[in-house]
Amino acid sequence: MSRHSAGSDFWAGIRDTLPMLIGAAPFGLIFGTLAGPAGLTPLATLAMSLLVFGGASQFIAISLLAAGTGAWVIIATTFIVNLRHALYGAALRQQVLAWPRAQRALAAFFLTDETFAIVINTLGKGGPVHLRHYYFGSALSMYGNWLAWTLVGLLLGDAVPQLAHWGLEFAMVATFIGIVVPLLRGRADLLAALVAGVVALLAHGLPYKLGLMVAACAGIAAGLAMERYGRTPS
Repeated sequence: MSRHSAGSDFWAGIRDTLPMLIGAAPFGLIFGTLAGPAGLTPLATLAMSLLVFGGASQFIAISLLAAGTGAWVIIATTFIVNLRHALYGAALRQQVLAWPRAQRALAAFFLTDETFAIVINTLGKGGPVHLRHYYFGSALSMYGNWLAWTLVGLLLGDAVPQLAHWGLEFAMVATFIGIVVPLLRGRADLLAALVAGVVALLAHGLPYKLGLMVAACAGIAAGLAMERYGRTPS
């Protein structure tokens, strides 16, 4: 792979992630706005986005922090929420095994729902791509976007105190729909998404966000069952 083509794949990763950047922007903006009232200093807010880089877990952490929840409960809850990334890592394992360990560690830190969806979709198309450069193009653009909008939220928080109530979070819902739909390529995928969605709604009340993992496991089980038993005999 030439240096030019590797660089092109890096920029391709950024280009393909642009719709996700737009969808994540309001989410980062709202986080930056809400973190201060939850008890975080501006420096701690930026540090959380810099070192945690997990939108859902960061929102859960500040909501629990505002409620006076103990540190271990916050850590356990965010850990459970982020367990889905273990599934993402397993799906990409074969593609990254040859990478140096340090780069695999960085890739794990930068792994998000959006980057996973972009990368998996590109791999599914089967076209030639320098995966390492493509991956980090997507991941680093998401990272910079998240930090930038966290900062904007911090700066606007005092000037626009009702910003969090503008309904901007709908953009993130639309983004996740955009993430999932292109990956649904067969009956097993459709069934897995449907079952996971229904179970997530039914298990929404479980403590520590356990409903997310229950829904993920139910969706995986349904998809595997469809692939195993739902094939038409030849």
